[in-house]
Amino acid sequence: MQETLEGSVERITYVNEETGYSVIRLAAKGHQELVTAVGNLASVNVGESLRLTGFWTTHPQYGRQFKVLDYKTVLPATVEGVRRYLGSGLIKGVGPVTARRIVDYFGLEALEVIEQQPERLLEVPGVGPKRRDMIARAWEEQQQIKEVMLFLQSHEVSAALAVKIYKAYGDDSLTIVRENPYRLAHDIYGIGFLTADRIARKLGMALDAPQRVQAGISYVLSQLADEGHVYAPQGELIARSAEILDVPVEMVVEGIEALVAQGEVHREGITYPLLEELATGQLTREEQAVYLPPFYYSEIGVANQLRRMLHTPRSSLAEFQAADWNWLLGQIVAQSTLQLNEDQRRVVRAALTHKVTVLTGGPGTGKTTTVQTIIRLLEGYGHSYALAAPTGRAAKRLSEATGRPARTIHRLLEFSPTAGYTFQRNEAHPLDADMVIVDEASMLELLLANHLLKAIPPTSHLLLVGDVDQLPSVGAGNVLRDIIESGVAAVVRLKEIFRQEEGSWIVGNAHRINHGQMPIFAKGAKDFFLFVKDDPEEAAELLIDIVQRRIPRKFAYDPVEDIQVLSPMYRGPVGVSNLNTRLQEVLNPPRPEKLERRFGERVFRLGDKVMQIRNNYDKKVFNGDIGRVVGIDPLNQLLTVRIDERPVACDFGELDELVHAYAVSIHKSQGSEYPAVVVPITTTHYILLQRNLLYTAVTRARELVVIVGTRRAIAIAVHNDKIAQRHTALDVRLRRDGRLDRNGWTA
Repeated sequence: MQETLEGSVERITYVNEETGYSVIRLAAKGHQELVTAVGNLASVNVGESLRLTGFWTTHPQYGRQFKVLDYKTVLPATVEGVRRYLGSGLIKGVGPVTARRIVDYFGLEALEVIEQQPERLLEVPGVGPKRRDMIARAWEEQQQIKEVMLFLQSHEVSAALAVKIYKAYGDDSLTIVRENPYRLAHDIYGIGFLTADRIARKLGMALDAPQRVQAGISYVLSQLADEGHVYAPQGELIARSAEILDVPVEMVVEGIEALVAQGEVHREGITYPLLEELATGQLTREEQAVYLPPFYYSEIGVANQLRRMLHTPRSSLAEFQAADWNWLLGQIVAQSTLQLNEDQRRVVRAALTHKVTVLTGGPGTGKTTTVQTIIRLLEGYGHSYALAAPTGRAAKRLSEATGRPARTIHRLLEFSPTAGYTFQRNEAHPLDADMVIVDEASMLELLLANHLLKAIPPTSHLLLVGDVDQLPSVGAGNVLRDIIESGVAAVVRLKEIFRQEEGSWIVGNAHRINHGQMPIFAKGAKDFFLFVKDDPEEAAELLIDIVQRRIPRKFAYDPVEDIQVLSPMYRGPVGVSNLNTRLQEVLNPPRPEKLERRFGERVFRLGDKVMQIRNNYDKKVFNGDIGRVVGIDPLNQLLTVRIDERPVACDFGELDELVHAYAVSIHKSQGSEYPAVVVPITTTHYILLQRNLLYTAVTRARELVVIVGTRRAIAIAVHNDKIAQRHTALDVRLRRDGRLDRNGWTA
């Protein structure tokens, strides 16, 4: 039987960001104890007064609950209710102290004054013109957002996304949502095609509407890009789109043709050589490749820029062509402690005599020593150079290793949000460097590679340094591997292991894994351990204890700053999501004096370790950056994260760009190095267990590796050397220009 319940929101216990399903605690009229209410309540705030319609149920675990079918926000009926409502953090500029002053002065009329006579706020002691204007703007925005929320609530859109919609479109929000909900997926981070499609379907859009089909095709292309693919084979795109859209393939074909005609996608026939199938008489295969425009033009751009460098005969380092290399390298050795083997000497010579060189090799093989030698020669002959890496952490490591300044590629290219989100360094304003050295080049994604190459003069040299056996970039493309496979660059792989301390197993085991051999867990090992647990729940329990107690006690590591948990997957007991929840509980538990902010299912707390999961060019923070929460300001609705010693302020509405980082995926750890890593490897990860995944995890550790799992799971990973193929055509485009000899150059 339906009932009506009135009361004020005391606490929000849980919010599902996707569905809006919430659990709240209500101080309800006629009830002495707090009441638990559940339902789609994503837009409510602590302190608000609600009139709920629903019925009582009994949950087997949580007891009596009020299941909400509908609700309305009502103005608080008491002075205390108004004070709590204003001081809840709902309105930017009003904290508990200001709320008390306003309510003490105006009483029950406080909300009416804010809405209808905001100029009267100046009568309140401590409220000046600046605070008055902030309160008035925030109140008006909240009322308009409420309208958007009420409309979107019936379409299962969360409050956080409703706020983003309003901030993107302002007063036009409802008009745009009604006319073309698919714009949301294109314009607003956090709203994908599925959410937009749900809104569109509820608004009555037909299953076979052309705009729906075209939006679905673009969504599939974006999904594939998120998986690392630069393009989609047309057959795969048709099949996947038809399944998601639940329409006949003919409609998808028509949709692709329309998108091609509109310039929304680009299609091109790609011819691949099939050298391994010579016996069949089939030498090539052709594939219709469908691109989103940014990826198409970036792939063309990278190929053209490399071709331009390679075909420009003039070199900024021309004197090295005729150098006496035995004498030159002998001088370097004599003047320093650097020792070079034959392969390292080949790299030095290649980098200084060939326009494009790739230096690859595993840990401890002397990549850093080789780069230091190249830098010494450049400096000795008065040549300019630039050191860069894809991420801040990788750039910092490069700087520490070489003793020279290194920057992120974004900073090297002088990215400017204020100048239309563009790179100031480009063809018209190139880098002033005779050589550009990029470390951790396996992380280099296609779009960024295009911008980098545009800024390198054709007379300059490019040296890409990276471990090609690690996981490919998080973003779309496989730039380093494609350049190597194309045969147009000078490529040298270092194999001899130099850096391996006595009793240390990290470097040796990394190479064993890379060669398809089981790592050795020696009795006397001091830095490489296996804790055997088969059951994933028990493995999670043991991992928490290892991070919280065992490693700090034995090695004196800080469990937050020095230890990084790396998991192959996100779901399950030993997945990233669950481990973050568990680790936050033990490493940064709630305390009365510790501020926190709930955002959907996540609670951000002072001291939390967090990761940025989206490039935010305005703030100059990028996908994968890790930091600590150092400030939470309820009054101005800001959360501050310290990333690389720099404070970065995030509006509460932007918290979907942050996740906890006590545990991160192995893929997200690329380019980083930690004193200690703890890696769960269990058979529940079966589908994801690959050699390059385990190899990447192990090579992230500087001093300690702890694996929690089973030898069987490790063996599965070690013996699975299949590399997930990405749909890219950079190597094919470069091959069209003709190949050099198989090693890329003649020594």
